[in-house]
Amino acid sequence: MRCSLSLLALALAAACTGPALAAPPATLLPIGKVQGGGERSPYEGKPVTIEAMVTADMRDGLGGIYVQDAGDGDAATSDGLFVRLPDGQAVQVGQWLRISGTVQEQAAGKGGQSLTTLQAGTVTTAASRAVPAVTVIEDIPASWEALEGMQVRIAAPLTLAGQDGLQRYGELTAAFGGRLWQPSEVAVAGSPEQAAVIADNARRRLRLDDGSSKRDPGGVSYLAEGVVLRTGAQLTGVQGIVDQRYDGDYRLQLTAPLTVSSDLRPLQPPTVAGGLRIAAFNLENYFNGDGKGGGYPTLRGAKTAEQQAAQQAKLITTIRSLGADVAALMELENDGYGPGSAIDQLVRALNEGQGKHGDWMFVDAKQGPGDNPIRVGIIYRSSKLSPVGKPAVLEREPFGERSRVPLAQAFRMGRNGTPFVVVANHFKSKGCSEASGADADQNDGQGCWNATRVESARLLHQWLLGDPTGSGGKDAVLLGDFNAYAMEEPIRTLNADGWQDAFKVAGVAQPYSYVYNGLTGRLDHALLSPGMAARLKGAAEWHTNADEADDAGYQGRNVPGPWRSSDHDPLLLGFEP
Repeated sequence: MRCSLSLLALALAAACTGPALAAPPATLLPIGKVQGGGERSPYEGKPVTIEAMVTADMRDGLGGIYVQDAGDGDAATSDGLFVRLPDGQAVQVGQWLRISGTVQEQAAGKGGQSLTTLQAGTVTTAASRAVPAVTVIEDIPASWEALEGMQVRIAAPLTLAGQDGLQRYGELTAAFGGRLWQPSEVAVAGSPEQAAVIADNARRRLRLDDGSSKRDPGGVSYLAEGVVLRTGAQLTGVQGIVDQRYDGDYRLQLTAPLTVSSDLRPLQPPTVAGGLRIAAFNLENYFNGDGKGGGYPTLRGAKTAEQQAAQQAKLITTIRSLGADVAALMELENDGYGPGSAIDQLVRALNEGQGKHGDWMFVDAKQGPGDNPIRVGIIYRSSKLSPVGKPAVLEREPFGERSRVPLAQAFRMGRNGTPFVVVANHFKSKGCSEASGADADQNDGQGCWNATRVESARLLHQWLLGDPTGSGGKDAVLLGDFNAYAMEEPIRTLNADGWQDAFKVAGVAQPYSYVYNGLTGRLDHALLSPGMAARLKGAAEWHTNADEADDAGYQGRNVPGPWRSSDHDPLLLGFEP
């Protein structure tokens, strides 16, 4: 019988080749070779095989594990790697694995940053060997990229720079060498000096994360129960794995609890010299419903009558503790001055149970001021001060719809005291809704609506030159939330017109009243006319709010006392009467 051609070919092939050979073993690469010395792996998109120990299992939070090997002897390359495992793969921390897969770069931020990642195809157990060492960091590394995916311990204490992201993302902002300052707080916007501050902030900043991408985690494992977090606290025992994701910033996925320096809360209110005390305080949306216990939720602020009562208790504690004779207030509900209005309720609460000290009154401007949902106000102690002239408001754009209408009132202490004018202010915020043209973000660090704030400053000065209160008083203090940091154009415009920074006159080093996105600065200012500057005896801030965690406030844990009564710190000034 003759075989077909195809069968003959198969037989000849079998005779020539013999038994099938196994595939050659994969070449093992040190992780340092996979990572490479640049931002992206030289093996991106290619298959590789590594052997390494599992240093952290964060599949539940980040969708992968971290591994590290013994190193390749090159300090410029990282010995750690983030790995995504096949579904259902069983591994445990401390286990050595042989992993074959494809190298990928996981996008991390808008600047092209990425996290080198191994998408594993096959995973098998490897022989155990010495545990890879934890790298100890004494100072800011020359290259975080060279440590990406590695276990590190930071020997130097870090400063807690901000906690804006703690409740939402489980992350903190830390810094080497102290706080991170708003660039336009300490340097002129758009200047080379400002650029240097921005670069220095980026160099010193480090995110501390909880190993999870979950929103609103409801707690983090790296903080012990009862720990009080305040911006400015010292953090020690910082240990974790270097990572890069989300915003492009380097971060540590923490693997050990933090040690936080002892409670830094300033339990005693500030003291200033001088017989006349003037305060300023942003109340963070003090709304009181219909004024009769109902009408909730309101447009802003407390959502229930119970929350409003808690908010009010904190505000009253703060204002009473300051011991001021007159106070400029911001973010009051703009609901008139009659019985049940927000300012009426606040003053009644201030006076309740205070006996002879219950002599607070509010300045009644009779109208508005303005139609913005919030307004400014002025309250004073009638046993200490007497109004001089009439209250005045500047209801002219850009005041009204945008910058809140300023309120001015002159006072005198005693019969023979020199009159002085208090001006409460709240300029347009930096939010970019509807901003266009000159008010759009100019990318100079001043945010949106800066042109409106500059015009507000210019018009405010011109208005005051005309003695709007009719008091004849030349001494004046501009107080409030100007929504501009100290070196931004609105404040420098007022400085150029002769208004002096009270904290600079008083010699206060590095004042601040607000912390945002891990950066410290001042939106709240006290600016003095020359005559008022000559009367100044002291200036202070009470850091009850800006450094506190958001959830310490009335809508969260409601920590007893003045803590997080607002998101701004109150200011206190002392003058000769």
